[in-house]
Amino acid sequence: MRPTQAMMSGGGDAPIGRHGKYLGGWGSFGGLPQKGIISYTLSSNKQNPFAGAFHDAIFNTWRRFSAQVLYVAPPMIFFYYTMSWAIERNEYLNSKAGRQEFSEE
Repeated sequence: MRPTQAMMSGGGDAPIGRHGKYLGGWGSFGGLPQKGIISYTLSSNKQNPFAGAFHDAIFNTWRRFSAQVLYVAPPMIFFYYTMSWAIERNEYLNSKAGRQEFSEE
C-alpha cells in the first residue's frame, strides 16, 4: 500500500521534490548521502584529553593573577593597615594609660 501524493509531500499542494521523490521531514531528507564531505575521527583510546593541561593551568593561572593583582592588592593592603591601626588604637583606649589620658575627671 502506497501513501497518497498529498501524504508523501506533507499534505496540501506542496511539491514532492525536484526528482519526484519524497524528501522526508525536517532534518531527515532521506536522499542519497552527500558527496565531497569527509570526516576524520580518532579512536577514543588514542585521545589524550589532558595533554598539556597541567602546563596550561600554571601559565593561565599566572596570566589571570597578574592581570588582576593591581585591582585587588592595593585595597587589601590599605584595609589591612587601617584595621591594624584601629585594633591597636582600641587596645590603647581600653588600657589603663588610655583611660587616664581621656578621662574627664
